[in-house]
Amino acid sequence: MQLPCELPRLTSDGESKHETPTGSWKACLVTLGGELFAIDLRQVREVFELDTITPVPGMPPSLVGVANVRGTVVPLADLRRILGVSPSTTPRYAVVVQHDAHQIGLLIDEVPEIRWMLPEDRLDQSGANQTGERSLLSGLIRVENRVSGMLEIPALVASVEATTMDVSQSVKS
Repeated sequence: MQLPCELPRLTSDGESKHETPTGSWKACLVTLGGELFAIDLRQVREVFELDTITPVPGMPPSLVGVANVRGTVVPLADLRRILGVSPSTTPRYAVVVQHDAHQIGLLIDEVPEIRWMLPEDRLDQSGANQTGERSLLSGLIRVENRVSGMLEIPALVASVEATTMDVSQSVKS
C-alpha cells in the first residue's frame, strides 16, 4: 500500500534521526474539504488508506465506525463533522492519533506532507474558540502563504469520548 507521504524514520528511543532546529517541531498536514490543518507529529501513530469501515449501531453521527488496524480495533471519527467543515469528497485516509492511552482514527481527505514548523510559523496560540469552551484548535499556523488550524488532539479525543459516553448513558437508561 502506497501512503500519500513518508513518515520520518525514528531511532529506538523514539527520536527523529535528524537534528532538530531550536524551537521547531514536525507537523502532519491534513486536508479536509479543501481546508488545511496541522497535527503535531508526536501525536500521530499512523496514516492508512481506508478500506473497510465497520459501522457500530447506536453511536453518535461523528463516530462512523471502527477499523481493524493490524489487529487493533480503532474507532473512526468524522473530523469534518466534528469541525463543521463541509464535505467535498469521501474521505480516503485515516490518521490515527493518540492521547494518553486513547487512540482514534480521524477521517481525512489527504496528507499532503510532513514538514518542519518553525517558531515564527505560529500565529496565534489562544485557540479559535473564545467562548470559554475547550477549543478543538490549539492555535493558528502559517504554512507557506496559507493560515491553517493546529488541531488540539487532547480536546478532540475528549470530545469524541464525551459523545460516546453520552450515547452509552442514554442506552443504559
